[in-house]
Formats: sequence, structure tokens, C-alpha cells
Amino acid sequence: MPKIDYEKYLIRKPLYEAFGGTKNRQSPTMTMLSNKQVPGCNYYMEPGWIYGIPEPNPSLHEHVHDYDEIVMHIGGNYKTPQVLGGEVEFYIGGQPIVFNTSTAIYVPKGTPHGPVIWKDFQFPHLQMAIMLGTGSVGEAWEESGIHNEKIALPKKNKDFDYEQYVVRSPIREVAPGVTGHTSPTLTYMSSVQVPGVKYYIEYGWTFGIPVSKNYGNGVPEMVHNNYDEIILFLGGDPQNPEDLGADIEMYLGGQALTFDTTSTLFIPRGLRHGPLSCKKYRRPSIALAIMCGAGTYKEAWGDSSMGKDSK
Repeated sequence: MPKIDYEKYLIRKPLYEAFGGTKNRQSPTMTMLSNKQVPGCNYYMEPGWIYGIPEPNPSLHEHVHDYDEIVMHIGGNYKTPQVLGGEVEFYIGGQPIVFNTSTAIYVPKGTPHGPVIWKDFQFPHLQMAIMLGTGSVGEAWEESGIHNEKIALPKKNKDFDYEQYVVRSPIREVAPGVTGHTSPTLTYMSSVQVPGVKYYIEYGWTFGIPVSKNYGNGVPEMVHNNYDEIILFLGGDPQNPEDLGADIEMYLGGQALTFDTTSTLFIPRGLRHGPLSCKKYRRPSIALAIMCGAGTYKEAWGDSSMGKDSK
């Protein structure tokens, strides 16, 4: 049987293909997962740093997708991770949602959303779109109408409170007792927070060599039999976003992969992965994990060694 090179699941460098021509933000944004990078994954993920009030404002107008989407706005200061560093007005279904904390919004397919308007800016932060069910920038954005400027703001026409799709404050339930890392981590999407959602997203900042009370410097080997997992390692320097600020070693299928740049690991269900360890630390960075198809902590981690030992 031919030996598999698991390097194919590691994205070490982003593509730059979406949202060019906007001032005061990373433009184009960083495509960190797509079918171009991992054929057949059918997920599209692109984060980008906000450096000030974007110009034009709004630059993202009302649009609609044929796929579910999760939009995240993440504060850029590891010391106060729930503080966004700006104030954003995000329309969904014609309803304005205003927030100044790190926030995630679930947008079901077919739901109009936008414009996205910055009301205030204090310090750099991230905006990230995660498209579920497509790995193509064309399918994700080109026919959505996102760049078609509208004269008037949208109006709500359904008797539905879209606030229930908004997660303004995290659950703290994963990886307690870790130094050098946000502990417990910040769960910003789950079926507990948004009923019916089958994606579990948690992240935390690394601000030293992480040391766990259970595992020391690292996360042990595990396997998820029922769910694909996506792990984004995102550098925390907005002026040098491709520099991860750390040297990471991660095993996939027993193969050691090392990287020091902003990177994504796509881990198909059933593939053993880990241990994971930080070999060198230079500056703060973000590690964000998405369990695809799992809605709760128990579903996401219950069949892995980490889930059993970290409760």
C-alpha cells in the first residue's frame, strides 16, 4: 500500500483572492482553507485583520449564500480576549446587531445579511468568514451580491429575532489548568449557544509555552471517528500576519509536521492526530479548532483521550 504523505492536509501559506481594494483592513484577506488547498474538503475559511475603520464603510453589503456561514469577529489583544477593539453593526435578515465584544454569528443558508458597518475602532482585531459546504471562493462570494452597493439599509420583514444567532460571550469548558494559553478556552459556537447548530468552535491565545496539568507541554494523540476537524494556527501580529510567532510540531497519522507560519490543519474523521507541542515561542498567536458536525463539547471531544482526561 502506498505511503500517505499527510503534508497534503497542512496549509502553510494563505491564498490572497477575496476582498481586495479596501483600506484599513487586510485586503485581500487570507484564504486559509479551500478546495484549492485541500481538494475535496468543501470548507472555505478566510480571516483578515482590521487596522482601522474600513474604507469604504460599509464595504460588505447585503448578500445571501446557498451555504451556511459563521462570521467571527475576534479581539486582537490576548490579555483581554473578549474585548473586540471596535464597535460593529452587522445586519442579518434586516435586523441590526451591534457588538463591541468578540462575537460569532451563525448565518443559515438563504438568510440575507449585511451590510457590515464599523462604528468605532480602538485597536486591531480580526474578521473571519467560515463557509460550510463549499470550498470555492466563487461559490462563496461571486454570486452573493456582497459588493453590490445599496442605497438604503435593509429592513426586517420577518417576525424573528436574529439575535438568537449571535454569540457575544463564550462558554469556558475546554482545556482548564493550562498556563501560557487562554484557559479554559473560549467556545464561541455550539448547539448550546445556538440551538440546532452542528459546529463546535473554540479558540484561545498562546502567550508562552503552553503547559497542561495533565499533559505537560502538549496535547496527546487522539482520533475523532465521527467528525472532521479544522485547526487554524493564526499569528497575532497584524503587521506580519503570516508569522505564527511559534514553532509547532504536530503529528498526523504518525507523521511529524513542523511549521512556524500562520497555518491550517484539515483532519479528516478517523485520522489519528497528535501529539501537538509548541517547541519555541516568540509572540502571541491564536489556535482555533472547529469540529464539523458536532454541536457540543461532549460530541466533539467525548470519543478522544483529551475529552476523557480534561473534564
